[in-house]
Amino acid sequence: MPEQNDPRGPATEDAHPFSVHTQRSLGHGPIIAGVLAALLLGVFVVTGIRTRVHAEEKLTISTHQDAVLAVAVTTPTQGAAAQEITLPANTQAFIDTPIYARTTGYLRKWYADIGTHVHSGQLLAEIETPELDQQVQQAQSDLAAAQANQQIAQITADRWTKLLTKSAVSKQETDQATSDLSARQSVLSAAEANVRRLQQLQGFEKVSAPFDGVITARNIDIGALIQAGDINSPKLELFHMASTDKLRLFVPVPEVYANEVHNGDHIAITSDAIPGAKLIGTMVRNSDSIDISSRTLNVEVDVVNSEHKLFPGQYAFVHLPIPPSSASMTLPSNTLLFRKEGLRVGVVRASRVQLAPVQIGQDYGATVEIISGLAPSDHVILNPPDSLAQGEHVIVEKGDAE
Repeated sequence: MPEQNDPRGPATEDAHPFSVHTQRSLGHGPIIAGVLAALLLGVFVVTGIRTRVHAEEKLTISTHQDAVLAVAVTTPTQGAAAQEITLPANTQAFIDTPIYARTTGYLRKWYADIGTHVHSGQLLAEIETPELDQQVQQAQSDLAAAQANQQIAQITADRWTKLLTKSAVSKQETDQATSDLSARQSVLSAAEANVRRLQQLQGFEKVSAPFDGVITARNIDIGALIQAGDINSPKLELFHMASTDKLRLFVPVPEVYANEVHNGDHIAITSDAIPGAKLIGTMVRNSDSIDISSRTLNVEVDVVNSEHKLFPGQYAFVHLPIPPSSASMTLPSNTLLFRKEGLRVGVVRASRVQLAPVQIGQDYGATVEIISGLAPSDHVILNPPDSLAQGEHVIVEKGDAE
């Protein structure tokens, strides 16, 4: 029987020659994909780790840099700058005098009112004194009687003296006549003095200016009863006069500046009432003692006021110069540190902070005078923080020293 061939056997093999290889290739594919995925994952992990490490290193460096304080510095200015202080002053007239009547009567007339500039000896007012006039007449009559009595006593004494040489009268009678003459002469002298006194009072009927000045007050009017008075009876003041061609300014200088006051020095004077104007005065005298209550030195400054720009009683300011000191230095006020140990400034030396103790002299506001504790080349920290510590590492960022 003939051999029959299987129609699917050889025919199928011949129809698909690569089917076995394809099946084998498909078996290795997942393995390769897994290896590639693992490689990619490893790359991502290594890259992430390196990025994180680099970020941490950068953060550490930045933290260390931020931890170091950056400061601005300045250097002391050699020699304190010339300064001046402004002090209030009380302005007074060079002469300020109340004028009183020295005789009693009625005001006949006045010739000067407030604001009138008068000269020495100028007539200010006249006082009518009828009672005083009668007293003068009486005193003159008494003087005439005393003169007559003295003359008769003189004649009697001379006559008795001549008779005594001839032994016509006794020595006792002659002595009595001589004694009576001495008494009459004393009465005459008293009468003459009384007349002169009353005449001098009559002279006070005319009230005159005692000096060149201005009338600042008039307290009387025509017909007013005038009583002789003095400074103990202020209601009887007739006029008030002031000499304003020169003024006195009294300045209380604080104790710390007392050594800057020198008699004879010229000094500037200003007033808010005359803005822009500056007068020059002279320190003429001072009290040479500190007032224990105010701790000030009383200083008198005289200023020529020929143009009458200043008025007595006006508020003024005296500008006291403070000369520079070559032995000191000046620093800005914002360099000071107030510690319990005392006043300190931060000095940068080899990038480290040294808290140097200093002593200040004058305080000028924005700056202060440093007397001791610093060298001209020191770099002093501006606006130091309160937490600034001794030996702290700092970075000089900017400042006058650069």
